[in-house]
Amino acid sequence: MATAIIIFILLMICIYSIKSYMKKLTHGCCGGKTESLKRKKPYDSNKKHYRYCLNMGIEGMSCQNCQRKIENIFNEKQGYYMEVNLSKHSAKLYTQDIVSKDEVKQIIVSIGYHVSYIQ
Repeated sequence: MATAIIIFILLMICIYSIKSYMKKLTHGCCGGKTESLKRKKPYDSNKKHYRYCLNMGIEGMSCQNCQRKIENIFNEKQGYYMEVNLSKHSAKLYTQDIVSKDEVKQIIVSIGYHVSYIQ
């Protein structure tokens, strides 16, 4: 009888794990929403209008929602244009004015990611 209970518990754990993994595959790791985050376009998407560019490494991204979350926090501000490369864990931030590296780092850290370098 004890063996049957243990097998039942293990089976329930496996079913729960599979369901959780399937949910992560369908909805992404961050947010858990039924829809993926919508991309916010920058006010000006012409890179020629941005005089400054910061290259950075961003750790902690694992899905498209992560990518969009980082892009959106900058693209919703006038004078910023962010492009994130999820596969390389890197990003380029184009700005019209000089911006502090510490300020950029604080914004990214505030939404739950880690900046490995900024150039």
